[in-house]
Amino acid sequence: MAGKIAVIGAGAAGLMAACAAADAGAEVTVFEKNEKAGKKIYITGKGRCNFTNLCETQDFFDNVPRNPRFLYSAIYSFNQEQMVDFLEQNGCKTKEERGKRAFPESDHASDVTRALTDHLKKKNVKIRFHCDVTRILVKDGTACGVELSTGERAAFDVVIVATGGLSYPSTGSTGEGYRLAEDLGISVTDTAPSLVPFTVLETWPLTLQGLSLKNVGVTLVPKDAGTGKKKKKIYTGFGEM
Repeated sequence: MAGKIAVIGAGAAGLMAACAAADAGAEVTVFEKNEKAGKKIYITGKGRCNFTNLCETQDFFDNVPRNPRFLYSAIYSFNQEQMVDFLEQNGCKTKEERGKRAFPESDHASDVTRALTDHLKKKNVKIRFHCDVTRILVKDGTACGVELSTGERAAFDVVIVATGGLSYPSTGSTGEGYRLAEDLGISVTDTAPSLVPFTVLETWPLTLQGLSLKNVGVTLVPKDAGTGKKKKKIYTGFGEM
């Protein structure tokens, strides 16, 4: 891969995309609206960052609710073991815990971010912070650059959108990627939260505030149906989560 590549977003996806592009010989610039890279990485796994799972590859696909084939090329091109090797080679020692979850040996999510950004430094990748991309420039049906909120324009041969979804606005995941796609005429699938708290009418959960239970059973009864799933449950001041 050659030429100039812009990556919008310096989260996990954006940093990895920048690493791959730089390794392939491209001149890469990352645009990040926050003041630092990997802001969501820092809170992943309660600050420990369970960055992958060392399960069988098929197990990955079996746990994707819709259209797992979409991930085939990604997983088979760069699997879990390769991710572990990448971090190890960039100074982040790793370990495996219950359920084949992989964590940095230090239990610090910041080590994962540091491994990614250190690799980019070695490849002379520029990360521009406080840069909000508001538009992808197009010529003859092909992306040719980006425009920032300041009005600045920059030309590129390829533009990679890695802005995250709508999952955690305080980290910067506020849906810009969807808007950028829609501005280009790309259809966007409606999204909905998948990790949410339960707000209950009962007051007894208040007595359990702060209690964290692992592998507990939870039954949801909307009106006329019930489903049982084993997940992690945390009691808060306003109910179960």
